[in-house]
Amino acid sequence: MTRLPPVSPSAGPARPARHRRPFPRLNPPQLIALTFAAAIIVGAALLSLPVSLEAGQSVTPLQALFMATSAVCVTGLAVVDPGSTFSTFGEVVLMLLIQVGGLGLVTLGTLFALALRRRVGVTDRIRAAQQVSASDLGSVVTLVRRIVLSSLLIEAVGALLLAGVFVPREGLGRGLYYAVFHSVSAFNNAGFSLYATGLTEFVQNPLLNVVVPLLVILGGLGFLVQLNVLRFMQDRRRERLTLNSRLSLTMTATLLLVGTAGFALAEWNNPATLGALSPGGKLMAAWFQGVTPRTAGFNTLDYGAMQFTTLFLTMLLMFVGANPGSTGGGIKTTTFYVMMASAWSMVRGRRDTALFRRRIDTDTVLRAMTVGLLSLGLVNVTFLLMLALNTNPDVKFVQLFFETISAFGTVGLSMNTTPLLNGPQEALLIGLMFLGRIGPLTFAVAFNRPDSVRVRYPADKELLIG
Repeated sequence: MTRLPPVSPSAGPARPARHRRPFPRLNPPQLIALTFAAAIIVGAALLSLPVSLEAGQSVTPLQALFMATSAVCVTGLAVVDPGSTFSTFGEVVLMLLIQVGGLGLVTLGTLFALALRRRVGVTDRIRAAQQVSASDLGSVVTLVRRIVLSSLLIEAVGALLLAGVFVPREGLGRGLYYAVFHSVSAFNNAGFSLYATGLTEFVQNPLLNVVVPLLVILGGLGFLVQLNVLRFMQDRRRERLTLNSRLSLTMTATLLLVGTAGFALAEWNNPATLGALSPGGKLMAAWFQGVTPRTAGFNTLDYGAMQFTTLFLTMLLMFVGANPGSTGGGIKTTTFYVMMASAWSMVRGRRDTALFRRRIDTDTVLRAMTVGLLSLGLVNVTFLLMLALNTNPDVKFVQLFFETISAFGTVGLSMNTTPLLNGPQEALLIGLMFLGRIGPLTFAVAFNRPDSVRVRYPADKELLIG
């Protein structure tokens, strides 16, 4: 006869097992970093499949990982030609990775939860808000829905307009497919093209030179800025442009003007770039190249033939990048402005940094300075390693520097250097694209253990600076 174990009189009724959420202790920065890493690994595996490759083509695991990272991080750098290496299935995988990377896995996951009529908890709201740079948790679910739907609508309109470019050239079916691919790539600031020479064959095509830059600008504005501007245009009496929107729009317009004018002045008489074009073609090409360094990566002219002045200006624009909460990369326009404005305030002897009659608090200034310094340090260290690992005598100093900044800013522009890199250099750029997409500060916060001992020491004003 089997004896049952004695029941303790103090033991209460058995409690039902609680449903444990996967990865419950992940904070938003950790979740963003790990989901992007997971998407890259899955993408690399899919791109390595035989069905993803054209007949007679092959890619190494490192090349597949590079292409997947470039797609998920919406960069556009390519170690192989996507149009001739990958099959239609592989190109569709690449396009989906671009879409996932542009909108963000947390954002898409929140939308899928809504579609399945699941409740979106507070933790999920915090994570989604972190990815789209939102501050109001109460409206984050509605915000995510609007972001995804508006993005898909913009891409659809862009594809219809680009069909006028690609259908006459490629035929109806393939032309529509090319239009969708390039629209998704442009809006998400990815810069991938299915043509081996990029978009250089369309340098004087008016429709492409208008639609692609507009898609790039809309994607780089930032989701919150788009929605804020739309609501402001619908009801100017009740709605107002936020400080973030006003600064983002101001910086976007300024950098577009500087980029276009600077490119035109530097390259106007260069026979290898603008010099061979008509006056109208020169203006279109200058406009296109002035827009795309804002993390887009498309080009209608050969960057390998450009003047050093143009290359330096392009690298500055790539480092600054797009607006926060957008599909673009870089240190972000608002970060750059706050850094410059706070330095100018210090020079003028002012303790506070003001913008549009609003004071920027100290935490924001410190965060901007931290992002800028971390980014600068990351780029310089990576560039130093790229130089040390370089084994190709045909790859010069300026080419590696250009490539490094392009990878960090998730831009994708290249001086025809990417296919010439060796394995260790490709691995370095993979890491740099990843950090550039999620942000060096986000990555540092994600895996930094908070200090449990909180001590505040007395201030000392005897330290000499400058």
